[in-house]
Amino acid sequence: MSDGIFIGLGAPDKQGPDGTKGIPQTLNLRRANRHGLIAGATGTGKTVTLQGIAESFSALGVPVFLADVKGDLAGISMAGSPTAKNADKLVSRAAEIGIANYAYADNPAIFWDLYGEQGHPIRTTVSEMGPLLLARLMGLNETQEGVLSIAFKYADEEGLLLLDLGDLQAMLAYCAENADTLSAQYGNVTKASVGAIQRQLLQLESQGGDHFFGEPALDIHDMLQVDEKGRGYVNVLAADKLMQSPKLYATFLLWLLSELFETLPEVGDPDKPKLVFFFDEAHLLFDDAPKALTDKIEQVVRLIRSKGVGVYFVTQNPIDIPEDVAGQLGNRVQHALRAFTPRDQKAIKAAADTFRINPDLNVETAITELKVGEALVSLLQEDGAPGIVQRTLIAPPRSRLGPVEPKERAIIQSISPCAGKYDTAVNRESAEEILAARGQAAAAAAQASKAQAEADKAAAAQAKVEAKQREAELKEQARREAAEAREAARPGAFDKAVQSATRSAASSVGRQVANELGRAVFGGSSRKASSGGIAGKLVRGILGSLFK
Repeated sequence: MSDGIFIGLGAPDKQGPDGTKGIPQTLNLRRANRHGLIAGATGTGKTVTLQGIAESFSALGVPVFLADVKGDLAGISMAGSPTAKNADKLVSRAAEIGIANYAYADNPAIFWDLYGEQGHPIRTTVSEMGPLLLARLMGLNETQEGVLSIAFKYADEEGLLLLDLGDLQAMLAYCAENADTLSAQYGNVTKASVGAIQRQLLQLESQGGDHFFGEPALDIHDMLQVDEKGRGYVNVLAADKLMQSPKLYATFLLWLLSELFETLPEVGDPDKPKLVFFFDEAHLLFDDAPKALTDKIEQVVRLIRSKGVGVYFVTQNPIDIPEDVAGQLGNRVQHALRAFTPRDQKAIKAAADTFRINPDLNVETAITELKVGEALVSLLQEDGAPGIVQRTLIAPPRSRLGPVEPKERAIIQSISPCAGKYDTAVNRESAEEILAARGQAAAAAAQASKAQAEADKAAAAQAKVEAKQREAELKEQARREAAEAREAARPGAFDKAVQSATRSAASSVGRQVANELGRAVFGGSSRKASSGGIAGKLVRGILGSLFK
């Protein structure tokens, strides 16, 4: 069993090839990265099977990631106890299947929680998530997804970091304000589509998405650690609260797989996996998933094998897994199914058809008759071929079956190799801050321009007023000068008197002359008198008038 993981004892009522009881079912480590499926109805023992396989991987130096949906898988970090509720059943099962050295043991564990309440927070940046997974997370249509891709494209070209939801919200607001410009460059961007994305973003934020996006982002290598004893760490994700947001849960798991695929180097088929994933409630990955997303999951599952990563889906019904994905699952553990409905009957037949035929076993009948702790097991052999399905008694785990106390969780978290690394959020300058600064600068520039325009307008108005005032002053000066000139040209009192006297004298002389001329012309007493007398009288008349 040193080269593999002992799952349980198959065909316990028959004699094995070496003369021992039953046929041991061992998961070959070199084939463990060929993925697997653990299925069965509620209460049939899936969680116990998962826990046993996970701790076996850890003991062999393989790191494990598992989602703790109900809170009971956290017990893998603590050793079991002989005083536990089902301790006697575990001991008896170990003895029944031939485990001679059965003893309780703990496992090195790291607790994680997207909300940071029951473990180290897990964060990623909006950029690392990418538009495809975000669109899936928010349920966007093709048009809205296209607009989201444009926002990512523009942010990348402009060097704007999209780290948290605040950055994405700021980027979308910028796209709405500059829709015409972006449409001309990248394609149609409408405010209606941007508004729809923003509304979905608010819903995502209300589901706790704001806790998931940010920094410090998860270093995927922190999930690939081993302790000082060479045991692989079991990374336990607290998913009880996360399950209330199934879209966030599914998208997170797919993102984690994608990160592993992009980060890890190609190793082919290693002697043992680099990491093993257990996806509990796996149907949430595929419920209402569009074809594009299902294809993405299939691609990741198909290709991540060569990275040395094994993916094990845990679900109640095997038909919950799409056929293209189910075809990649080489290792299978099928617990009991109930044939209560036509869908259940279909699931039973589908499950039976996936196993390599065992002529000594009616698979369809056996699936409905399996007891708790029993399963139909088919594992890949050394050559990669599936083994013959066997009815198997599952080996009991050595760790605690059940949750851990808050104090125990706090102690384990305090000694975690990741203690203090992710617990405090970091908010560095990114798209939100840069766009806000740009907006403030633009507003300041606009305000300055407005102020300058108003100042120029006021200056122009003042200049106009001053010009009018100057014009009025010049007109008033000209008027005064004209008045002064007229006043200067007007004669004084003496001059007026002289002028008046002169005019009067002139008038009298004129009258005298006129009279004398009249008499001379029109008759007098004699020519003699007139010739001498006219002149004399004229002179006397003038002199008389002057000196009166």
